[in-house]
Amino acid sequence: MMTVDHGERREPEHMITVCRDCCCGSTTKHPSVDHHGQLARLRDALGDTIRVRVSACLDRCAQSNVLVVNPSPAGRRAGGRPAWLGLVLDPDAIDDVIAWVRAGGPGIAEPPATLDLYAIDPPPA
Repeated sequence: MMTVDHGERREPEHMITVCRDCCCGSTTKHPSVDHHGQLARLRDALGDTIRVRVSACLDRCAQSNVLVVNPSPAGRRAGGRPAWLGLVLDPDAIDDVIAWVRAGGPGIAEPPATLDLYAIDPPPA
């Protein structure tokens, strides 16, 4: 993966935001999901070039677990927009996100067809 050079500091090209607040990441709501494992899998698989951050509530609780895949600068220039995904509860969905980001992500590569099943609308502005 590539990074953007801002002088001596290099910023990740992509960023994935993973909701982990009231419903997302809740073992009460989703007891059979390894929430910590999901986050670790993303971070381990994507390394230092993809920033995976944890967010407070993204206001899509009915579709927990929610994550947002932001395009790289090149993806934005190509028309890519943040991709909101909900009900991301199984390891295969995480693997599909990883494969998509490695291929270029929003604006650069088409997402795996299975991710269409997880697409949700962002909350109203």
